[in-house]
Amino acid sequence: MQDILEKASRIKLVIFDVDGVLTDGSLFLSDDGQEYKAFNSKDGFGMRLLQDAGIDIGIITGRESTLVRLRMEELGITQIMQGRREKGPALDEMMKQNGLTLDEIAYVGDDVVDLPIMSRVGLSIAVQDARPVVKKHAHWITESVGGRGAGRDVCELILEAHGKWDDIIKRYLA
Repeated sequence: MQDILEKASRIKLVIFDVDGVLTDGSLFLSDDGQEYKAFNSKDGFGMRLLQDAGIDIGIITGRESTLVRLRMEELGITQIMQGRREKGPALDEMMKQNGLTLDEIAYVGDDVVDLPIMSRVGLSIAVQDARPVVKKHAHWITESVGGRGAGRDVCELILEAHGKWDDIIKRYLA
């Protein structure tokens, strides 16, 4: 675990996949083509805490969704790349835009489309219910499953590694 915390302490940008990571992967479609997804409020609060601590958040997802844009806007996340089935080039763009190195980036994924990024970044994270091959290539695996607190697990790990988690808890206990 010490190796994971050391990697996490260098992270300046956490990039999340959406379907299967920030949602449970279910896609609800109505007869008129409306799409519905469920996001976990604990993940959202963790993401806000991470941003408040000065850690940036990005989204790279293969699907296009108005819901994703609206939820990320609500959380103050502006680095959103949707419809990016080839995720490697999206990582390169986001890394360049932020002036970061690969060691300063964490990525959270759940399926094989995430491997091109996970194999390159400084900290690759798989959600608990990720595909076995993805878990095999992750530095760390969340305790929670996708859409049910896995995002929060990631945020708390990064905050702990940066020495900020205890101060956050103290603030809420004061």
